[in-house]
Amino acid sequence: MSRGTPKKTRNEHLMTINRDMLTRNYWMKWDLDKCVGCQIGPIVCPKEALTHVMAVLEDGHILQKASVDVDETKCVHCGICVEACPTHAIELTVNDKPEIPVIEYGAFPEFDAKTIFRKEKFDFSLKDFIIENCPTNVISYDPKRDTMRVDFENCIHCRQCEVASKGAFEVRQPWVGSVVLRREQCLPGCFACADICPTRALHVNEQGELVLADYYCIKCGACMQVCPVKPEYEEEVFTFESHGMALSRTRQKLLNSGTLPIVVERWRINHSEVSSAAWIEALRKLSDDKAKSVEIDRKRALRRADLIEALKGDILSKSRLKSDIER
Repeated sequence: MSRGTPKKTRNEHLMTINRDMLTRNYWMKWDLDKCVGCQIGPIVCPKEALTHVMAVLEDGHILQKASVDVDETKCVHCGICVEACPTHAIELTVNDKPEIPVIEYGAFPEFDAKTIFRKEKFDFSLKDFIIENCPTNVISYDPKRDTMRVDFENCIHCRQCEVASKGAFEVRQPWVGSVVLRREQCLPGCFACADICPTRALHVNEQGELVLADYYCIKCGACMQVCPVKPEYEEEVFTFESHGMALSRTRQKLLNSGTLPIVVERWRINHSEVSSAAWIEALRKLSDDKAKSVEIDRKRALRRADLIEALKGDILSKSRLKSDIER
């Protein structure tokens, strides 16, 4: 294979592209275990190199999860999908060092997401409960410094640690939006959305019912993609101005939101300042028509019994959190 020709490999857990240029060696890796098939990568890819791979369902559960595939001949290693991936399933290195070229060259913003731990507010008797309720296993206890540690590079900012710690963890999600569950429109016995949800925002409770804990939703939209009641789209042309030029692009506009069992909307995103054409196009394709202003209030969320009930594990810790609400 000649220098510069991309080489692709794929198995059940990992997909890679390697392109060895004269002065730059690119490696892109997709962790297919982390990938939830959310469709964000295919939506934002400026070269249409990424395609959605549908999930396989059986008896209302996922037999084979959704994922993505890549056309290595189209991929230009820009890194937009890396920054946009809500579960950190994609890694890009240039000359063996992590790099996102579109961010390096100011063509795409960094998404503003944070998880902050405030030790002075933390009840350390809850530390095992917090660790158990982190769906990505990025929280740990450091006994030498008697503190909690967070692997920020892999945190998906689901906010379960916020509720489980009574606010000692503070989380800022990148996307602001909404999620609505209409159980009456679900197919009987289907729990595929709960199977794929990376945060347990959608889960099955002790009574065997599908339940939504909206505060934990990261707006990835994987639930909509795996639901057997499919969203319907039509192509819509939009125009925007960049560097004095009027540009036209197309986006997928949702047509049947009122009949879907689960609907995720993205209103806006917290990000660093960038006004490039690549960013404006990606944002328009990802966000919904109307920017809404009603958001879930953090202080109220910390005192919602349904969010505490959605946490898993230690019944005693959940009971303590609920008793604190009732005081």
